[in-house]
Amino acid sequence: MSTRNPAGGPRQLFARSPAERVALARRQFFEEGVRPSGLVGEAVIQSWMRCARIHADRQRVIAFDAVTPSRLHATMGRNRELLDAARQELVGMESSLAGTDCRVLLTDGQGVIVHVTQHPGTAEQPILRKTARIGVNIAESVVGTTAPGIVATTGQACTVDGAEHYFEYLCHMQCAAAPIRDVHGQLAGVLDLTVEARRFGFDAASMVALYATTIENRLMLAQSQDRLVLHFQASPALLGTPLEALAGIAPDGTVAWLNAAGARLIGGVPEAGPCDVEMLFGLDLAALLRLTRREAAQPVRLASGLGVWLQARLQGHDGVDFGHAVAVAMALPEEKAEAAGATPQQAVDAAPSAHDADGTLRGHSRKLIEDTLALHGGNVSHAARQLRVSRGTLYRHLKSLRERGAG
Repeated sequence: MSTRNPAGGPRQLFARSPAERVALARRQFFEEGVRPSGLVGEAVIQSWMRCARIHADRQRVIAFDAVTPSRLHATMGRNRELLDAARQELVGMESSLAGTDCRVLLTDGQGVIVHVTQHPGTAEQPILRKTARIGVNIAESVVGTTAPGIVATTGQACTVDGAEHYFEYLCHMQCAAAPIRDVHGQLAGVLDLTVEARRFGFDAASMVALYATTIENRLMLAQSQDRLVLHFQASPALLGTPLEALAGIAPDGTVAWLNAAGARLIGGVPEAGPCDVEMLFGLDLAALLRLTRREAAQPVRLASGLGVWLQARLQGHDGVDFGHAVAVAMALPEEKAEAAGATPQQAVDAAPSAHDADGTLRGHSRKLIEDTLALHGGNVSHAARQLRVSRGTLYRHLKSLRERGAG
């Protein structure tokens, strides 16, 4: 790998600056048909490949046309939930960036801008002045390689710097973007930082990722009014921060969703689809519902054996779906308080397990279990669903009842 010395001297073996590396990458890719691995990121190379199939002229000027008023109205309506979830973070983000020339852009999942910083000093940013308007479509299929365009296409955070943009018209732009997903795991929006004719001067990728995560968490909570939401982390100090893990539990005791931090702590989302909460958290639905009576985070052990601190919050406490599960859980006595002065590790070891919960339920719900089984003709699966517990939990109750009866 080398570059020619413009003075006619010996060839340089390596590009000496980022600009030289990108220039060499463009020459290899667009003129020589060589894949420039190691010179630019793989996300940029893949974007160039996609763009080359649909954009023949890399030198053309991009119009940055806004979508039609009717489509814009529909787009804003569809993204009202995203905008509501993002509003507080956008204000804080724009306040932090007020002393810079950076613009904050929020697009929907298709790349249409639904929010933009109203930055007064754009005289020296002619392209950004045309780009940063609500309703402009900056999807990869329209404006080529950009950070928000790549994120909208791939769902992965990235940065695009200068000549890494597909169109030469954008070679003075720098952008960093991160995805925002909803409770269904679908791309709900893209948060982007863009600056023209200068560099960021700070770690824009980290900043945009932090704010995108916070907005994503807010959006997931807003979309979970009918869920039991679990807030958990290995350290209680991380609860309530962008680093907290979140999980939404459905009334049937299945894990409806996990945010990214939750999936990492749990060890990944099962590929078979929604799974019983006890399989991941080591506590059945009734035990978790009882934790909603505690304001402070409680130490529990996940099914993997990992000790975490957990807060349970019932988003839809008045909803009929959780009505029966709440009645069952709240009829049970409180767990024993933690020993005074216990260390976090001792508290985790002393935390109530699913088996402790089984013993308590066994003592207080025998008639309820028998009546529910009779109602469903002895079908354990249907009875467990009615009781809002897992089949495994109910089987353990039944086994225990039989043993007590035999004794």
